[in-house]
Amino acid sequence: MKDIFKTGDHKSFKRIVQEGDCAIFNGELLHRVCSTFSLARDFEWASRLFFLEMKDDDEEGVGTMLSIDHKSPAFVGEEIRFAATVEKIDKNELICTIKASVRDRIIATGKTGQKMLKKDKLRKLFENGAR
Repeated sequence: MKDIFKTGDHKSFKRIVQEGDCAIFNGELLHRVCSTFSLARDFEWASRLFFLEMKDDDEEGVGTMLSIDHKSPAFVGEEIRFAATVEKIDKNELICTIKASVRDRIIATGKTGQKMLKKDKLRKLFENGAR
């Protein structure tokens, strides 16, 4: 794992809320706004942007925790900006704070945790966990 980031470093990306990002349960559309579970996917991606540069060819990241405080709706067609900030890096674990916003309106805040592991070790963990 490359030691190239420090506390306070930032990564961000933007995406437009699509119909598929809405809460749909048992085929029923509940609201035409970005769902919390879609935010979860994008929170994890925002922090993974660090790992894409940090990981060696024989390594891969795996999520360890995720928290989201959903504060305001983001409607279909609106652009959400996801900003990840390194809170800490402890050995092979990266903790990021995440903020999602539409213009100046905060949609959600939270944290992600990921660990970097050797691909072989991760494969063995998954194989043993499936038994």
